[in-house]
Amino acid sequence: MPPDPPPRPLPRCPICGRRAAEASRPFCSPRCAQVDLGRWLTGGYAIAGEAADPRGDEREEEGA
Repeated sequence: MPPDPPPRPLPRCPICGRRAAEASRPFCSPRCAQVDLGRWLTGGYAIAGEAADPRGDEREEEGA
């Protein structure tokens, strides 16, 4: 049986660039995970697109 290939190196943390820790993957630490979560919650990350009509969902449910 052929030997197992060497393990792939862990990716870089998207917040600080250090090597990711297995326990906090894809981040290097719980702190960087919290920084990322904070960015999501405060709107630091956004997906480009048109603004949604807040009444559009109600119309679809009513069948209009």
